[in-house]
Amino acid sequence: MIVNRSSAGISCALCLLAAPAFAFENLSFVVQGGEDLEDQLRNSSLLVAAKEEGVTDPQEILSAARADYGRLIGSLYNQGHYGGVINILVNGTEADRISPLTRIGAINDVVVRVEAGPSYLFSRAEIAPLAPGTELPDEFAIGQTARSPIIADAAAAGVSGWRDQGNAKADIADQRVLAQHDANTLDVQIALAPGPRVTFGNLILQGSEAVRPERLREIAGLPVGQVFSPADLEESSARLRRTGVFSSVALTEAETINPDGSMDIIAQLAAREPRRIGFGAELSSIDGLTLTGFWLHRNLLGGAERLRIDGEIAGIGGSTTGGTDYSFGGRFERPATFAPENTLVIEGRVARLNEDDYSSNLVSSGIGIERRVNDDLTISYGLGLRFSEIEDDAGTTDYALATLPLSAIYDTREQPLDAKDGLYLNLDVTPFAGLNDSTGSGVRTTFDARSYLSFGEEDRITLAGRVQGGSILGAELDRVPNDYRFYSGGGGTVRGQEYQSLDVMLNGIESGGASFVAVQAELRAGITDSIGLVAFYDYGIVGRDGFPSSGDDSHSGAGLGLRYLTPIGPIRLDVAAPLSGPGDPSGVEVYVGIGQAF
Repeated sequence: MIVNRSSAGISCALCLLAAPAFAFENLSFVVQGGEDLEDQLRNSSLLVAAKEEGVTDPQEILSAARADYGRLIGSLYNQGHYGGVINILVNGTEADRISPLTRIGAINDVVVRVEAGPSYLFSRAEIAPLAPGTELPDEFAIGQTARSPIIADAAAAGVSGWRDQGNAKADIADQRVLAQHDANTLDVQIALAPGPRVTFGNLILQGSEAVRPERLREIAGLPVGQVFSPADLEESSARLRRTGVFSSVALTEAETINPDGSMDIIAQLAAREPRRIGFGAELSSIDGLTLTGFWLHRNLLGGAERLRIDGEIAGIGGSTTGGTDYSFGGRFERPATFAPENTLVIEGRVARLNEDDYSSNLVSSGIGIERRVNDDLTISYGLGLRFSEIEDDAGTTDYALATLPLSAIYDTREQPLDAKDGLYLNLDVTPFAGLNDSTGSGVRTTFDARSYLSFGEEDRITLAGRVQGGSILGAELDRVPNDYRFYSGGGGTVRGQEYQSLDVMLNGIESGGASFVAVQAELRAGITDSIGLVAFYDYGIVGRDGFPSSGDDSHSGAGLGLRYLTPIGPIRLDVAAPLSGPGDPSGVEVYVGIGQAF
């Protein structure tokens, strides 16, 4: 690489100019190598950044020009150009010939000239020794363009390969990179030092003492005595972060290996405030106003136990909800119960539901285990009790259930409140047994599947789809609590239709069904960085039997929505109208909330 220097700049070394300081007026890039290369050079240039920011100090501009030699050379190396020529002229003088001590009154013109030269190819691409199973980049091969990031990636892959085998201190021992300018090639040889294979030593705790040491070690689940694995180390760090107790978690490897071949892991922890409160609201012209609130303690007993108390008042002012609903519940979580991947969950809830078809006084409780299988999949299982007193047109009925809830959630979305890609699947299977004469026994299943696809400039267009449903099998519908049955209509199922307006007739009275399926489709478009528009269509069907049939009633709705993006998620405004189904097909409904509809 050649960086030209002009002797004309020497006479300026002690030049003192008294003119006032102004931003340089003209910045020119002259690049021989194509538009793509010019764009990359501009993106790496401090001079371009200084001009865009309106920098006026000539000394800052000169410093940027002098620093740009190295930055532009790096950009050329990134694209495999190792014989280029760079000139940076400040007021006609090569920038690196101007002393940093020179006081310049004004800079009017800066010219950057880059002759990229030919792309160099690998004449040799060797890295050794490699651990079994190591995969090097395909581009790190003889005859391929010798881009500098490929060399760095190959070296990193070689080191990672040994670390994955348990050689925690693997590193680069030596490297030889030779540019052969006469042949426009690059000769690369990298020698690795695998080092010894080590095992996990002790977890050394530093920083916060909010959580008891023995509990921290249980939660981290560091496999002490087993062969070192970067994946196991990252998983231990993730377990500590998921407790929510700490604002910062850093697990680092000790610099030295113990005499027994083990390596200690140092945990630097910083705790956050343990208590938190929150509030929420959602408004619908049909469902009315819903208010929610919670109180949370992240470290209740000093072992990272979490207690959350929730309250909700729903249906305030709703036109068809049957009245106001009240709910109050609590959930206790204890991580690392029986195994690091398990969380013990104990929860309870009391509620008063005032629906169009019935009123219910409900008490439920449960205990179970949530097991995190991997980053995407969580399964849970447990035991529960459910008691409800239902009043409807048939009279008052007491229901009592023992349940065995089983569920699995698969979630690859990066932003659940505003998903642009990924998949969400939630499957619940709950066998239940009646505990009194009025309650039957059977199985209740529900599913919820959502998918997202984005495209266009900056993924501004998103297609979102959702299919949800449920079935009650094995029990007569009138021996299942009303609030265990299925309805359709409202913001969570079919927008534009009244809340729970689609049901079935059971013994001459309106009732929830034994089965239900709903489909929702949305086209989301980002208009600006903070404003988006949505068009949507929803469809729902409720069945009298365990599976919906063509003879069952269905309904649909469609509408438009506005989204305003905020740091906590998009604020949602949807306006929908009914398209088909029983009931009054006129009118529109309005829904306001935080987050996308699904």
